[in-house]
Amino acid sequence: MRALLIGGTGIISTDITKLCVEQGWDITLINRGNRSEKLPADIKLTTWQLDINDEAAVKAKLDGERFDVVANFINFNVQQVERDIKLFAGKTNQYIFISSASAYQKPRANYVITESTLLVNPYWEYSRNKIACEERLVDEHRKNGFPVTIIRPSHTYDDYTVPLGLHGANGAWSTLKRILDGKPVIIPGDGNSLWHLTHSSDFAQAFVGIMGNIHAIGEAIHITGDEAITWNQIYAILGDILGVVPKIVHVPTDFLVACKPDLDGPLNGDKSVNTVFDNSKIKGLVPHFTAKTRFDTGARAAVAHFLANKEKQQPDPEFEKFTDAIIEAQQAAVAQVKSKLG
Repeated sequence: MRALLIGGTGIISTDITKLCVEQGWDITLINRGNRSEKLPADIKLTTWQLDINDEAAVKAKLDGERFDVVANFINFNVQQVERDIKLFAGKTNQYIFISSASAYQKPRANYVITESTLLVNPYWEYSRNKIACEERLVDEHRKNGFPVTIIRPSHTYDDYTVPLGLHGANGAWSTLKRILDGKPVIIPGDGNSLWHLTHSSDFAQAFVGIMGNIHAIGEAIHITGDEAITWNQIYAILGDILGVVPKIVHVPTDFLVACKPDLDGPLNGDKSVNTVFDNSKIKGLVPHFTAKTRFDTGARAAVAHFLANKEKQQPDPEFEKFTDAIIEAQQAAVAQVKSKLG
């Protein structure tokens, strides 16, 4: 079986690439030559050093080629999907589009999410673009038989990334360092919203089970584990791994968004909302799939990676300044109200 993976060295896709090779797939990657250090040096695969956005170059390379599966992990708008329809129609038995579980209805009409939950997210352009991509691909499937499968990941992490409710441009280190130093860290809202975290190795088991699966053609499927934990529990687990009890400050999401409007999508459109997924569909399509990695075990490798690698310990003065300013403002408001009330 041959598969073409576009952007096959990211958080979600690296473990998929490794598992495919382990299972005997003939894998070709399209990327710009930046082989991930996460891939074993001896892994056998073909790499086309191309920019997928260079449509003419990719089209020329595809001449005479055909794949059982094409999966694109780096499509974010309809224009990119249109390009892929032109490139891969007639070139593959299955085209897999990676959407996002953030596309599901906000605010929730029902706390349990199934694949039939409406797709609508007024808070986040990223999610609306994914919805538009899905709609275009479904239309192409209905009209012309384009063999699409839509995958909706929830929050997926790996051994090199630490999932957080709030972080700056430089990632997780600033928050981990604040916990280690005994400084307060922010959790949006009251921290009791439920959240699903899925380790990339578990995600890969389900995803590879979808590849070449005729029952998945024309279907939309979310892939996530069954473990739903709160943000308070997530930060408590990280503190336990670090050996420090985190000093948590809960800040209303509306206040955070008012102070920093670009948080509207990631918070109101995603992380501040309860997410409980019904995973019946993926388990029916891939009967052997079970997410085996609990967050309290999966996070240990990721935290250890940050602690062991100086290059991951990037300071983030912007985020530090924002965090301190928010906490100080909230404390001042509380003091002022108490003073006025006597």
